Amino acid sequence: MLYYLFRYLNEHYNLPGIGVFQYTTFRAGLAVVISLLIALTFGHRLIKILQRKQIGESVRDLGLQGQNEKKGTPTMGGLIIILAILVPVLLLARLRNIYIILMLLSTVWLGLIGFLDDYIKVFRKNKEGLSGRFKVLGQVGLGITVGWVLFYSNEITIREYLQPNGTFSTVNATKFYKDVHLMITTVPFMKDNELNYANLFATAGTIFNGLYGFLYIPIVIFLVTAISNGANLTDGLDGLAAGTSAIIGITLAIFAFVSGNALLADYLDVMFIPDSGELVIFCTAFVGACIGFLWYNSYPAQVFMGDTGSLTLGGIITVLALVVRKELLIPILCGVFIIENLSVVVQVSWFKYTKRKYGEGRRLLRMSPLHHHYQKLGYHESKIVSRFWIVGIMLAVITLVTLKLR
Repeated sequence: MLYYLFRYLNEHYNLPGIGVFQYTTFRAGLAVVISLLIALTFGHRLIKILQRKQIGESVRDLGLQGQNEKKGTPTMGGLIIILAILVPVLLLARLRNIYIILMLLSTVWLGLIGFLDDYIKVFRKNKEGLSGRFKVLGQVGLGITVGWVLFYSNEITIREYLQPNGTFSTVNATKFYKDVHLMITTVPFMKDNELNYANLFATAGTIFNGLYGFLYIPIVIFLVTAISNGANLTDGLDGLAAGTSAIIGITLAIFAFVSGNALLADYLDVMFIPDSGELVIFCTAFVGACIGFLWYNSYPAQVFMGDTGSLTLGGIITVLALVVRKELLIPILCGVFIIENLSVVVQVSWFKYTKRKYGEGRRLLRMSPLHHHYQKLGYHESKIVSRFWIVGIMLAVITLVTLKLR
């Protein structure tokens, strides 16, 4: 909103300094400040309201150190994160941008699913919350919507440059180019690091040329569901999910900035995605919201994000990676979320297998998700969180290295 206001003022009244709002970097920096301020000020007030209404976390006795101290801690704090993202983005971003619309949709969509889950747990006193079937249905619905828009919208384009031999390439920029709708993604650590989804069916004959959407959309559904559930499982220790998400958000902000800047994309020899630079504003608001929430969520936590926050964080990260064509980097970038997810899958599968084979269920980990395993080993909560953050930083660095290491 402010973007359009100040552009109007600049075009019609030419006020000194007002043109600075046209720069993505300025608006991105301002988005961080606003999201931090909202998280800090609104967070304090929300915690007071939640405490007054006795909206606290009910804790099952799992025999974990310090677990009983968390009982009654306010939950549904994900509302802080969502508000701290939405307000600066609505104020500072170009709201007609297809990528911004997709990110706003994803934030509200999963935020509502998470809020409904927390509402049932807290107000209906149902510890199970929203049925897993309905939760997955909501995630699948978002995956279908995002996949459909990315696959079929003509506003989703990449830039191809005319080469001396008459062919077009997404790198090695020249002054002759065209913006085309192509389903191409980045393949990490490869020299010619692009994969066209259409080529996956090329060997099957021309009859299958238009069917690769039936492959792409299920991939989107799987990623949205897996990573949002992974973030949800990671939200088990104070500050773990928020801190990990902030690290991932900074990495995606760099990718969005590079992909949305023609000069940097040319210098780094990566594909230029027109209009994607606007995502930097969303990413910085996202990072500011996570860090601002950490003010209250770091050990010992004054508030928990609940499913309202954790499902939203995972969904936002997945959609961001998809729109900047970095979905194949998700296994590295979101490694913490994925290993938390896998630890539960492996633990449950092994338990069922051994029960069927030996008549008695056995466990590979002392407890899942993985962070609880380390708690059972006697590690302090803050040490586990710090080390998971360090792992997250290492994975983020490896992800960023793919910009040049091929």
